[in-house]
Parts: sequence; C-alpha cells; structure tokens
Amino acid sequence: MSVNKSIIVKNITKKSLMPSSDGAKVLEAFILLIKNKAKSGTIKVSNFGSFSFKETPKRFGRNPKTKDSYIIPKLNKLNFKPSKKIKEKIN
Repeated sequence: MSVNKSIIVKNITKKSLMPSSDGAKVLEAFILLIKNKAKSGTIKVSNFGSFSFKETPKRFGRNPKTKDSYIIPKLNKLNFKPSKKIKEKIN
C-alpha cells in the first residue's frame, strides 16, 4: 500500500478536527524538523522509531543494458529504524 502526503494530511485533519491547510503545515513542519535535526545526530520519536543520516560510500555501478561502468558518488541517506512497538504491530 502506498501512502502519500495527501493521505497523511487527511488522516491528521480527521483525527484532530483541524482544517486541511493546517494539517499540511503540521506535516511539512514535522518533515522539515526531521531533515534538519537528523543531520546533527539521531532523532528518536517515542514509540515510533529513530531517524538518522547514513553516508553511503562511493562505489562502482553498471548499466545492465549497455554494460557501461560508472562511479556512483557518496550520498547521505535518511535512515529510519522502527521501534520495538512498531515492529510488534507489523509482525
């Protein structure tokens, strides 16, 4: 199942009885907070999980169609690790 921002905003506004424009602002503020704070360290959200940036090293890649090799530069990726309670609900 795919979930996008509009579905999350609908759920926020339905549960909190606020206008959808305010729900969108809440979601954007949360995402911005996670992006900014995770750069300096790990962000832990109780009973949900933790967010952190993980640096992937520079590596070689290959186009399977043309067999051309190229270098994939190092990247910073936002990593999410779910809490034990979330893992228990999923499994």
